[in-house]
Amino acid sequence: VLDFNDPFSTEVKPRILLMGLRRSGKSSIQKVVFHKMSPNETLFLESTNKICREDVSNSSFVNFQIWDFPGQIDFFDPTFDYEMIFRGTGALIFVIDSQDDYMEALARLHLTVTRAYKVNPDINFEIFIHKVDGLSDDHKIETQRDIHQRANDDLADAGLEKIHLSFYLTSIYDHSIFEAFSKVVQKLIPQLPTLENLLNIFISNSGIEKAFLFDVVSKIYIATDSTPVDMQTYELCCDMIDVVIDISCIYGLKDDGTGTPYDKESMAIIKLNNTTVLYLKEVTKFLALVCFVREESFERKGLIDYNFHCFRKAIQEVFEVRMKVVRSRKHQSHVQKNKRPTPNGTPRMPL
Repeated sequence: VLDFNDPFSTEVKPRILLMGLRRSGKSSIQKVVFHKMSPNETLFLESTNKICREDVSNSSFVNFQIWDFPGQIDFFDPTFDYEMIFRGTGALIFVIDSQDDYMEALARLHLTVTRAYKVNPDINFEIFIHKVDGLSDDHKIETQRDIHQRANDDLADAGLEKIHLSFYLTSIYDHSIFEAFSKVVQKLIPQLPTLENLLNIFISNSGIEKAFLFDVVSKIYIATDSTPVDMQTYELCCDMIDVVIDISCIYGLKDDGTGTPYDKESMAIIKLNNTTVLYLKEVTKFLALVCFVREESFERKGLIDYNFHCFRKAIQEVFEVRMKVVRSRKHQSHVQKNKRPTPNGTPRMPL
């Protein structure tokens, strides 16, 4: 891992900060999304009292660090080097408890965003209006509207109208938290336009209704085609991945317990009762393509499989380009470090 002050480190492994007041649900979100913890188990999590850093490197594209901050963090504490932290940040997720009085949270949000923006104007600011499972639909909409209005008014009063805040209604008790995290992560993937274009070409030539490129471990979709995402469709995809992985872990291993349950032969077909077929195919070790296909279109499965073969080959080429860029940046960083003089002024010897 490169040094955090290294100019290339943020491009190699972006940083996502989880911030918010105490008991707003930050640690629960991380455990449910990236550790497959049951939402009910999060009730027993202890309150975070120090900054927790975790590397998330599930696949070639989902590759970043998550920093979980305690709610009582003090930006004015001289021991808190907020400039160093914000300088290398790709996204800042601020979690607001929708079931609590959020005035204090909005004040902390304003302080956090203004401090971060001064250090790094390129940060993506993501606001999770969390724990909405306990609110009615009307109350959800009203709460989101109120928080959106107040947060943007505070920025306007400070002359910072150009700062863009993205808002999401989230809960760990449904798939909304995975959907929100998917949107956050996609903004940190430089290959996203290429991936979306490949998916558009694939579905248009295969008679497919909708396609998602999923990170299998976290159930985050890192790309989808240009058609709108329906929440129910996304939930069906997540459920299908769970079924495939569970069955693969039971029946996909050899008798001695060795082998990989999810490999290049992994695929699944589920026929729904509304004349739609769910089709899953392995793309890479950690990525899966999940498609929605009409039954009449699925009769041309040979065409779909051929187009998928071309799609997978293109994805691998994108991945190879990415790895070359990463290696090149690491090499440049290494060369720059060796060029720096030592404390006594003499040049460093090349390694």
